[in-house]
Amino acid sequence: MAQQRISSIEEQVEDWCKRQFANPSDYYTKTQSINPEIEDALKKAPSKQGGTGSNFPDIKCFIETDGLRRIPVMIEVKGTKGDLAKLNEDGSVCNKTAKGEPNYTAISKYAVNGAVHYAHAILEFTESYNEVVAVGVNGYQEKGHGENTYEVSVWYVSKENLLVPKKVADYSDLSFLLRANIGDFLQKIDALSLTKEEIERQKTQLEDDIERKLKALNQKMHDEQGIAVGDRVLLVAGMIMAGLGVEGEVEPLRVEDLRGQTGESSNDGAVFMNKISDYLQKKQLPSEKIKMIKDILNKVFLHSKLEHPVNGESKLKTLYRDVKRDIMPFVNGEMHNLDFTGRLFNVLNEWVDVPDGAENDVVLTPRFVTELMARLCRVNKDSYVWDFATGSAGFLISAMHLMIADAKNKIDSYAERERKISQIKMEQLLGIEKLPDIYMLAVLNMILMQDGSANIIHGNSFEFEGNYEQGKHKGEPFPANVFLLNPPYSADGKGFSFVERALSMMTRGGRAAILIMENAGSGNGLPFTESILKNNTLVASIKMPTDLFIGKASVQTAIYVFDVNTPHDTNSIVKFIDFTNDGYSRQNRKKSSQSVNLRDTDNAKERYDELVNLVLYGNKYLNLLAGCYEEDTISLNGKDWTYGQHRKIDTHPTEADFRKVVQDYLAWKVSEIIKGDKEDGLGKL
Repeated sequence: MAQQRISSIEEQVEDWCKRQFANPSDYYTKTQSINPEIEDALKKAPSKQGGTGSNFPDIKCFIETDGLRRIPVMIEVKGTKGDLAKLNEDGSVCNKTAKGEPNYTAISKYAVNGAVHYAHAILEFTESYNEVVAVGVNGYQEKGHGENTYEVSVWYVSKENLLVPKKVADYSDLSFLLRANIGDFLQKIDALSLTKEEIERQKTQLEDDIERKLKALNQKMHDEQGIAVGDRVLLVAGMIMAGLGVEGEVEPLRVEDLRGQTGESSNDGAVFMNKISDYLQKKQLPSEKIKMIKDILNKVFLHSKLEHPVNGESKLKTLYRDVKRDIMPFVNGEMHNLDFTGRLFNVLNEWVDVPDGAENDVVLTPRFVTELMARLCRVNKDSYVWDFATGSAGFLISAMHLMIADAKNKIDSYAERERKISQIKMEQLLGIEKLPDIYMLAVLNMILMQDGSANIIHGNSFEFEGNYEQGKHKGEPFPANVFLLNPPYSADGKGFSFVERALSMMTRGGRAAILIMENAGSGNGLPFTESILKNNTLVASIKMPTDLFIGKASVQTAIYVFDVNTPHDTNSIVKFIDFTNDGYSRQNRKKSSQSVNLRDTDNAKERYDELVNLVLYGNKYLNLLAGCYEEDTISLNGKDWTYGQHRKIDTHPTEADFRKVVQDYLAWKVSEIIKGDKEDGLGKL
C-alpha cells in the first residue's frame, strides 16, 4: 500500500503565531511592508530558492525599547514534523554547503534556516540595522492525536557577531516578544558573543566568500570586458566608494542611475565621479587627499572608454551591477574585521606576471602575519602605530583590532570606551604609501574600517617629517611607539633604509617588528643594520616559511623584532627561532579559496601563540618549537642576525645515536644475508 502523504498544517501554525500578538497592528504579514528599507533589502537579496525574486517572511515585527533600540524580528513558519531546523554537527545553522555556497535547499525547507536567511538579507542590504532576531516556528500533528504540536527556535544575528547566528533558546510560544518579557529577552541576546575560535572561523569563511566573489568578478573583467589588470583594482575601489553612500547625506549610487548618456557631465563615468566626490567630501577628508583620489580614479572612469554605451549600456554599468550584487553586501557587512582591499588587490592582480619575485615591491602581507607582528610589539589601546610602506594598510588594521579589543576589555564606561575607539582610529594610526593606486586602496580600506583613514599619507617616507598632516594635531609630531613594516626589498639595505629612518624618528621607547629578506640581517642590510644597533636592541630573529608569499614572490624572509631607543648591548640575549614550519600548508591554485590554498595541517594556531610567548616571555613556553629555538648574543657589526648563524649543532653522540647506528648496521647485515641466500637458490618457491 502506498505510504500516506503527510499534509502540512502551515496555515494553522501561522494563525497560531498571529493570535499571540495583542493586536493585529503589532505585526506585519508576508504581503505587508514593515518599512521601505527592510522591504528593499528583502528584494535585493537572493530569494530562498536562490533566484532574483523577493523574500517574503511569514510574519515580521519589531522589538522596541524605551531607549529607542529597534530590532527587526523575522518569523518563518513551517507545518511538517522535522521542518524546524537544519543544523550542522556543531549545532550551527546549515545555510552553506561544504563548498561555501548558499544551501538553498535548507533555506527554503526549514523554518530556522529561512528566518536566518531573511536576517542576513537585512544586515547585508540595509544601513540602519545591526541586529536581527530570527524565529523559526514549526507545527505538526502526531498520528492519532488531534492537537497540534508547536516548536519555536529563536536565533540572534548581528554585525558585531560577524553575522554568525547564535541560538537564544527554544520556546513553547512567542510570549518572549511581549513587552512585559522584552527585558529578560534582551539580556539573553546581549550575553551572546562569539568565542575566539568562532571569530577566527567566521573570518576565514568571510574571506573565502569574498575571495570567491572577487575571483568570479576578476574572471569576468578579463574574459568578457577585456579590462586591463591595472585598471581593475581602481574600478572596483571607486565603485565601492560610490556604492557606500553616507547615511542621511549621500545616497548610494543605484544601478538605474547609470543611464548610458554621452554628455561630458552626464555619461556614466561622470555620474560615478560625482558620487565619489560627494562621498569623499562628506567623509571630511582633506582637500589634497580628495584631489589625489579623484585624479587617480579619473583615469578609469573618464578616460578609459568604459563609460561609452554600447547598445544603450556602458561597461561601467555592466560591471557595477555585478559589484552591487556580489561585493557590496560584504562591504556593508562586517568588513572592519578584515583587510578587504588587500584581498581585493591580490585577487584582481593574480594575472600580473612577476618576473623577479625578489624585486617585487607590491607583495601584501597575509593577515595572520600582520596580526602576529602586532602581537610581538605588545600593541594595546595606548599604542601609536605607524608603517612607512603601508600598502593596503593591513598592518594598521591588525594593530587597530588589538587596540580596540584592549579598550573594550579595560574601559567599563560605554561613553569613554567609544571616545577612546574614535581616538584610536583618528589619531593613533599613521601610514605612508608612495604608489598612487596602492595609496588609494589604503584609504579605502581604512574608510571601510569606520573612518580610520585620517592619517594615511600619500608621499615618500624619506621626505616625511614625522608629523600629523591633518586634524587638530596637524603639524605636531606623531608620538609613535610601535613600528610595523614589510618594506620594498629592492630599496637600499634590502629595505632596512626604511627601518633606520623610522626608528630614528621615534623619540619614545617602544617596539618594532620588520618582515624583510632574511639575508638583510647577514650583511646585505649594511650599513643600516649596524647603524640601527646604536640606538635599538635586537630582541628576536624569526626565520619565516619560504613559501609565505607563494605565487607572488619566492624569497626567504625573517621577522626582526627591536626594542626602540635602547642601544644594543653585546651581552643582550637575542632569541633566534626557526619558524619555517608554522603549521600551515600552502599551495597556489588561482581558482581555489584561501581555505584550500592555506590549510592548518600542524597546529598552526598553537604554533603562532607559542611563537609570541617565546619572544615576549622566554623559553619556559617552548613546546612545539623545541629544536627550533636558540638564545645567543650578537656583535654590533649588523651582519650576524640570522637563525642559521646561531644554530647550535650538538656533535656529541648519545646512546640513542649509538642504538640507531647498530640498528642500521644489523638491518644492512640481514639484508645482505638474505640477498646471498637468494643468489644461492635458497628460499625459492
